[in-house]
Amino acid sequence: MAKKIKPTSRQKMILLVHFIVFSIATVLMWTLYNKGATTWVYPWPAWITAAWALSIIGHFCTLFTSYEDAGLDEFNRLSNN
Repeated sequence: MAKKIKPTSRQKMILLVHFIVFSIATVLMWTLYNKGATTWVYPWPAWITAAWALSIIGHFCTLFTSYEDAGLDEFNRLSNN
């Protein structure tokens, strides 16, 4: 059975920085997107927020649900021949 790969503290810090930058940018986008508008404005920050949130979720899943590949050593041995 493959062993779970534990994230390092540096990897966790990078995820935290990624989340903080996402949070600040999202708040700024949603705060500023319709300033000065008198009629309906297309909510363009929704697309950026959704895509970036999926990126954060992917980053989190990659960091905390990774397992080592049991066949990697065999693959490397066979590919080097």
